[in-house]
Amino acid sequence: MADKLGQAPTRWARDYVFDILSELGIHHIFGVPGTNEIPIIDGTSYPENKVEYIECLHENIALGAAMGSARMTGLPGVLVVHVTPGIAHSIGNLFNASRSQVPLVILCCQQQNELVTQEPLLASNLVDLARQYTKWAHEVRAAEELPLVLQRAFKEAMAAPNGPVFVSIPWEFTMREIGADDKIKGVTRISPHFTGAPESIAQVANALKEARNPIIIAGDAVGYANAWPELQQMAELIGAPVLLQTFSAVANFPNDDSHWQGELPGTQAGVQGVFKDHDVAFLCGFSNQAQITIFKYSDGALIPPAVRQVYLSNNIWDIGKNYYGEAAVFGDIKATLPLINAQVGSAPSAPAAARNAKLAVLAAQRRVQWDKYFVEALAAPNILAVVIAQALREEIKQRSLNRKFVYVHEAVSDPAPFQYLLPFGTEGAAPISYYCVGGGSLGWSMPASLGIKLSPQGWQQIDAEFVVAAVGDGSSLFYPQTWWTAAHRKLAVLYIITNNHEYHTLQNGLQQLVAAYGTAPGYEWHPKDNNTDPSYLRIQSPVMDFVAIAKALGGLSGEVVDTPEGVKAAVRRGMDHVLQHQQAYVLDMRTAQNPPPPPSTDDDTGKQARQARAPVQPALNFFHQQGQLLAGAGPGDNQNAPVIF
Repeated sequence: MADKLGQAPTRWARDYVFDILSELGIHHIFGVPGTNEIPIIDGTSYPENKVEYIECLHENIALGAAMGSARMTGLPGVLVVHVTPGIAHSIGNLFNASRSQVPLVILCCQQQNELVTQEPLLASNLVDLARQYTKWAHEVRAAEELPLVLQRAFKEAMAAPNGPVFVSIPWEFTMREIGADDKIKGVTRISPHFTGAPESIAQVANALKEARNPIIIAGDAVGYANAWPELQQMAELIGAPVLLQTFSAVANFPNDDSHWQGELPGTQAGVQGVFKDHDVAFLCGFSNQAQITIFKYSDGALIPPAVRQVYLSNNIWDIGKNYYGEAAVFGDIKATLPLINAQVGSAPSAPAAARNAKLAVLAAQRRVQWDKYFVEALAAPNILAVVIAQALREEIKQRSLNRKFVYVHEAVSDPAPFQYLLPFGTEGAAPISYYCVGGGSLGWSMPASLGIKLSPQGWQQIDAEFVVAAVGDGSSLFYPQTWWTAAHRKLAVLYIITNNHEYHTLQNGLQQLVAAYGTAPGYEWHPKDNNTDPSYLRIQSPVMDFVAIAKALGGLSGEVVDTPEGVKAAVRRGMDHVLQHQQAYVLDMRTAQNPPPPPSTDDDTGKQARQARAPVQPALNFFHQQGQLLAGAGPGDNQNAPVIF
């Protein structure tokens, strides 16, 4: 760096960071400024480094934005945080990143090395704070080891399976002067495209060929590997329905394929119901395998013992970690699936062809029911999510934004309409067109939208020309400060707040608690007065004005939408604003309040209550649950909306 008035440029140890970022083509560092971090942040002031510092107003926003950047670029997101409060504030999204296998390198500037033992202001054992949510966590012991540690950190974040890495650096180490030729030579890159052992591939293929009624579960490793075509071929060859792991981080199978059945349900009985009639389950890249909130050993395993389980994963930990797998392949999904497919056969068998035909018929029936549900929702007094999703779908198609949009999903109370109706198909999207997280810690989506929009070209040939984030009112209130960074950096994102003035997912969770423990011996727990709609699960008195919040924090524009008939025009105005004016826009969609009814022992009474409340949302998983209904259903039937406690 040019320094000392005409003398030769000076390099400091902090420049090792920029050596790596330059080699990898990483152009953003996210963070909240602190004095200790200024030497690193200052490095972004030099144009030759080609790195921008993206200032956020909370560390969990910065980490979420780094996650969004990583998802789009396929490279590690880089975050700089400030001592104990910095990493502590980041834990929620660090947990999400760990569960979703997002590559991150978190640089935390520790207090002065010679002072740490004396427990100075803000200092603590930073490594222990981060360790359980990272692939590797380390505090630099000497300034001389900084190149070694940084090379290892980036190597490890990018090695399969990807994940976060944490490095604590005593701040004075970053300011040490180094020689002009003292540079990190590079970062070791390990190809993820390794294939499984032939004998294991043969075992899996034989089990699938022998299956009378197979099922496929597609985990996040499928989407990260960009392996839609390979898994579609597998589904066709064996005639199997495909379900995604619950809270999938990406779109792990195209929703325009008739084999697609949405995500696994979020209850013990629901998961068991999916598997119970199948003889073979192919668990492909299936990482987060127990995404439910209540489990009783007395009610049986999630996957019944009679189901033969066969695995393919690039992560040994995920293979057979909960249940015995009689055949298992350790290998890259995209590289290994063709080898399994080749052994299964070049064309479907007669039974597989019959199952494929049945799936096609069910997909057509599902479309008819969802079309009917949309018409009913348009006539409802309040906005339902299906109306928002349909409006987005139509506008994306009319504006020819296929492969030019990214949908960020944190509308956790009602995911199905967005997952089913938005064009996450082979002609219009790629796995990273859909962004969620497997951790379930709330408040990540609005921050993620920042990093996504900063990275306009996605590594799966997806553009971020149009970025839309649908987020519940409760989740949006975690980090509305996001809107300051969006305005400060002129990041044009359409934010849709599905605002029902309640924590609907928690209301569903309360019903699950009562159903599981209300009559259980030794528990018999119930809320006061058996009230399943308590005031502490409402967000009102006063009602939040999200448009005013966005204006106050970032000078952003927006509008409140109260009725179903106003949704389509509002979505069009919002998209016009972000695409033409290149500014963020907020749509406060006043969606229907829909607290679950009190548990009833009278089936007819319960049915009448459900019918009186709202149009009934059809199931996504028609193969297993054609007759199951969502709206107002009991906790065991609520298959379209997993619960986050």
